[in-house]
Amino acid sequence: MALDPDLAARLKRNADGLFTAVAQERSTGTVLMVAWMDDVALERTLATRKGTYYSRSRQEYWVKGETSGHTQYVHDARLDCDGDTVLLVVDQIGAACHTGNHSCFDTESLEFDTESLEFDTEPLEFDSGAQQFGDQDGPAGVDAAREPVDPAQ
Repeated sequence: MALDPDLAARLKRNADGLFTAVAQERSTGTVLMVAWMDDVALERTLATRKGTYYSRSRQEYWVKGETSGHTQYVHDARLDCDGDTVLLVVDQIGAACHTGNHSCFDTESLEFDTESLEFDTEPLEFDSGAQQFGDQDGPAGVDAAREPVDPAQ
């Protein structure tokens, strides 16, 4: 089975024929890992619902959890707006990261260089009035978006 031609036409690949795949945990929204795919890896993932990737260093395909038992069951797959990244929404069993961490991003946050910033670092406050949403006498949907609704009413 080959990748659907319409889907293949939407993909933007690098010079090696690869594109980025991001695995996100379905239950928490946590980004678990980033890996490479090509058309064959995506086709295998869509056919089996098992996260299948391409290893640049080993020059071979690998199915997440095939050796470790830390599997990914793919519930959803989406292309980003540019077609150069695939988002896989998965159920992760065990660690997603080769280090044994649940996520490859279970690391400390990077520090920002606040001294070189040329803009105000205070949180922005938005006026929920007419300037943001247009005329005060606008459509009901606009007014509803501005004011919280009590579901008990």
